[in-house]
Amino acid sequence: MSARRTADGGALLDRLAASGVEFVVVGGYAAVLHGAPITTRDLDIVPRRDPDNARRLLAALEAIDAVYHDPLGRALRPRAEDFLGRGQPCLRTSLGDLDVLCVLHDGRDYDDLVRRSDEFEVDDLRIRVLDLPTLIEVKAGTGRAKDRIMVPILLAVLRERETAGRG
Repeated sequence: MSARRTADGGALLDRLAASGVEFVVVGGYAAVLHGAPITTRDLDIVPRRDPDNARRLLAALEAIDAVYHDPLGRALRPRAEDFLGRGQPCLRTSLGDLDVLCVLHDGRDYDDLVRRSDEFEVDDLRIRVLDLPTLIEVKAGTGRAKDRIMVPILLAVLRERETAGRG
């Protein structure tokens, strides 16, 4: 699939892809790439959980001054080990906010999701984006109001895509 990136998240995607990080885009930015008329404040990714990928991810994040969101304002920097567990580090970077979801709320990780993703060409990048039916399933299953209200929009995008495919 081909998509144009929006201002939010594009520079982060550039940095991650250029660093060789293996990841799947999920969340609101995935919805935007699928054509949903929404906005999002961050980029959510699910990276492959292995030591080499964690080191590449950490190197990319160090280059953009990544720190944890901290209510006390401390500059707590991530470590490679933070991307090998089941956590969901929420980071601020010089290029915007990034949520690194080692596993989703339902326990699925990169290996589960990459099979349910599409390759998108975003400008000159090739990235993996959670496919639309799975994104709908994930959003519907979180139980969070902000995700549930996105489901009808995503369903409309899916119906529109299916209708266009028949014509």
